[in-house]
Amino acid sequence: MTRRTFLSRTAAAAAGWWIVEAREAAASEAPRSRPGRSDRLRVAFIGAGGQGAVNIERLGEHVHIAALCDVDAARAGASFRRYPGARKFEDYRVLLDRMHKEIDAVVVSTPDHMHAPITLAAMELGKHVYCEKPLTRTVAEARRVVAATRRHRVVTQMGNAGNAQAVARTAVEMIRAGAIGPVREIHAWTDRPGRYWPQGLARPSDTPPVPKTLRWDLWLGVAPVRPYHPAYVPFRWRGWWDFGTGALGDMACHACNIAFWALELQDPASVECEVSGVHEETGPVWSCVRWEFPPRGNRGPVRLYWYDGGRMPSRDLVEGRELPSNGLLLVGEKGVLLNTRQEGGAVLLLPESRFAGYRPPAPTIPRSPEGHHAEWVAACQRGWPAPEHMSHFGRAGVMTETLLIGNLAVRSGKRIEWDARSMKVANFPEANAWVDPPYRTGW
Repeated sequence: MTRRTFLSRTAAAAAGWWIVEAREAAASEAPRSRPGRSDRLRVAFIGAGGQGAVNIERLGEHVHIAALCDVDAARAGASFRRYPGARKFEDYRVLLDRMHKEIDAVVVSTPDHMHAPITLAAMELGKHVYCEKPLTRTVAEARRVVAATRRHRVVTQMGNAGNAQAVARTAVEMIRAGAIGPVREIHAWTDRPGRYWPQGLARPSDTPPVPKTLRWDLWLGVAPVRPYHPAYVPFRWRGWWDFGTGALGDMACHACNIAFWALELQDPASVECEVSGVHEETGPVWSCVRWEFPPRGNRGPVRLYWYDGGRMPSRDLVEGRELPSNGLLLVGEKGVLLNTRQEGGAVLLLPESRFAGYRPPAPTIPRSPEGHHAEWVAACQRGWPAPEHMSHFGRAGVMTETLLIGNLAVRSGKRIEWDARSMKVANFPEANAWVDPPYRTGW
């Protein structure tokens, strides 16, 4: 432990935070010995720049990097040069066609609109898949990916790495043990978009030339044809509906994971929102969204509130405390659980006077010895199914579908009444065009 980490943990403990320390990992299974180079998982990485490069670095010590694929040679250049022995591709379809017998698994780190097409193609070939969050761009894609996971029996993992942090698993155990009582409200928020990428935009009218290193048609993939513009790439695609899912897709799969995991949320009855404005091409500058979940089993109704673009929940929920820029609050009948992404990971139970001397329950969820990426590799080596504590597509797909129903309200600016069985909006049929939009011809 560095001096800086020690000081930060000491200060947090003094303020009433429960810090998840290394001793919790010792209660879980011991780290496995790493396989020799000859029997390592053979992985193809589709998306080799940006987050793709991060995934390559974090998985590189655990797997054999068999192939790298990217439509932008400049953005992927560092990864291409770092692994000269890996075969290089521009088109993922060519990679899967030529190398399907030489790979065991695929990592998908592309813009949102290509997640489902690549994931489904890889699973059809019997490949294990790690896909970045959000798992899909549309509600129907999420439903299809979940079904395909059961059908093909491959090991899967969505890229919300916080799922493997001990603090997340401790928070789930606290909630399940009834620390704050039955949960009636959930509040989650992010500081996106704003300074991370712009929203509230109209489509650019100028048509600058496509960079020589970018295969624009391949980048568009299943999306409708439009001229290249730097307003979309790199990374700024997140705010454009044809390519991304806005702040909900980017951050809610992180912020809301503990709540969905602990409470098994799905199939909201309705969603409504307040937005800065409705835009045809992009998400709004800010939004506040509310899901209504009906009673289920022995659980009462739950409301989930989402805030982005600078909007945040009331500080009254946390006794007037300053809220972090990204976070999660669960409001129960006995108290409030606050989770933040602070260094080291911590949760706070409020009011402090009620929880003085509280100790978390004994661990019931296995701890991750080496983290989110290594957990997926180990599961692939064991074979299907993936352990339930992983962010596998069976669980991640349900969360993604539920969150993306929120974007139906954001895009329309209207209250959405959701029929989960038919996967349709009951009260506003026009919104159903966004549930399962068609792919571009040929894709």
